Amino acid sequence: MKYKAIIFDLDGTLTDTLEDLFLSVNHALRSCSLPERSLDEVRRFVGNGVWKLVERSVPENTDSTLLEKCFEAFRSHYVIHCQDHTCLYPGIAYLLTALHAKGYKMAVVSNKLQAGVDELAASFFGGVIDVAIGERSGVPRKPAPDMVQTALKELGVEPAEAIYVGDSDVDLQTAANSGLPCISVLWGFRSRDFLVAHGATMFAQQPQDVLSMV
Repeated sequence: MKYKAIIFDLDGTLTDTLEDLFLSVNHALRSCSLPERSLDEVRRFVGNGVWKLVERSVPENTDSTLLEKCFEAFRSHYVIHCQDHTCLYPGIAYLLTALHAKGYKMAVVSNKLQAGVDELAASFFGGVIDVAIGERSGVPRKPAPDMVQTALKELGVEPAEAIYVGDSDVDLQTAANSGLPCISVLWGFRSRDFLVAHGATMFAQQPQDVLSMV
C-alpha cells in the first residue's frame, strides 16, 4: 500500500454529470433569451465551479445583472434535475468497493456546490466515501489547495500519505498546489493530449488501473 488515502474529483472522474449540466445550462440560457451552447462547449467550460460554468456559457460582455439572473436559473433547475442522467462511470462502483475493502480512506473534493455534492454522495457513495467536500463559504475553490487540505484533515492523514485522482487541468493544478501526486483519468471531460499539455504524467485508462497505482 503506497498511500493511505485517495482524494477524488467528482464530475468527470467518478460521475458522468455532463448531460445534466448541459441541460441546465441551456435551460438557463433560454430563460434569459440567450443563445444555447453545444455539449462539447459545456464540456470545455466545466471544472471551475458552477458560477464559472455559467459565466463561460453566456455571451462575452453579458452585463452582471443578466449573468446573475442566468446563474439563478441554472441553479434552481440543476438542484431539481442534477440526477436525471447522472451516473457512475462504468467500473467506478467496483473500484471504490475494492479500495474500501483494502482499507483506503477516501474523499471527494469538488467545485460543485456543497448541496449537490452531498446529494450525489448520498446517492452513489454511501458507506464508501469518508468525506465529501464541495464549494462552501470561506473555503477557496480548486485549484487552491484549501479543499484538499480540509479533506486530508478530516481523513486524519498527511499529504505524503495521499494521492489525487482527477480528469482535468484544474485537478492537476489542485494536486500540485496540495503537494500530492495526480493520476489523470482518460474517461472524463479532457483528452489525453490536453492533459499531457498541462503536465500529466500518470494515466488511468480505466478505473481498475487506479488499483495498481495506489
